[in-house]
Amino acid sequence: MSAPLLKFISLEGGECVGKSTQIERLAERLRGLGHKVIVTREPGGTPLGEQIRHLLKHAPEGRDMNPKAELLLFLASRAELVRKVIGPTLDRGAWVLCDRFHDSTTVYQGAGRGLPHEIVDRLNAFAIGARLPGLTLVLDLEIERARARMVQRAGSIATAADRMEDQPADFFERVRHGYAKLAQAHPERVKIVSAHGTVDETAGAIWELVARTFAI
Repeated sequence: MSAPLLKFISLEGGECVGKSTQIERLAERLRGLGHKVIVTREPGGTPLGEQIRHLLKHAPEGRDMNPKAELLLFLASRAELVRKVIGPTLDRGAWVLCDRFHDSTTVYQGAGRGLPHEIVDRLNAFAIGARLPGLTLVLDLEIERARARMVQRAGSIATAADRMEDQPADFFERVRHGYAKLAQAHPERVKIVSAHGTVDETAGAIWELVARTFAI
């Protein structure tokens, strides 16, 4: 008999595909059914993780970061988050919804940066232990549309420069292809969700997968 799925859902995808919006929609729906839910993010989610997030995404000291240093910083944030937030929350019986998790490292640092997959996988396993999401939802959007959203967002709100968003188009093509390969390799856990429709349409597709997977 297989072990029961952890009440742990990660949302993945490229930049500006709508993860933050959809994770809040999903949390609201689960809470409306009476479930206890926490929403967290990677990198981040703990005081240490948020400092690492700033270094990885915004700090000028990180602009020319070596890919190996980048990988290890993501893993440090993840190890802290699993042991300080995700693990204790799951042990209490509550749901965890995480905006990115270990699959981001597999895709961004593996497929995107070209680091050896066997090393990335081994370090990922060391960082997370047995806390693997029961379901991973990958929001998929064409690169051109995602980049258009980046430009629109940058023009509408004042935000600090994001090093991870400031990558060439071919990097994001590798990332998108990496997520597709991930879904092929782990079809029971990783599901591709089109983000081309409206917010409501995407939220509906997500809920259908969640309800089916966890028999809600």
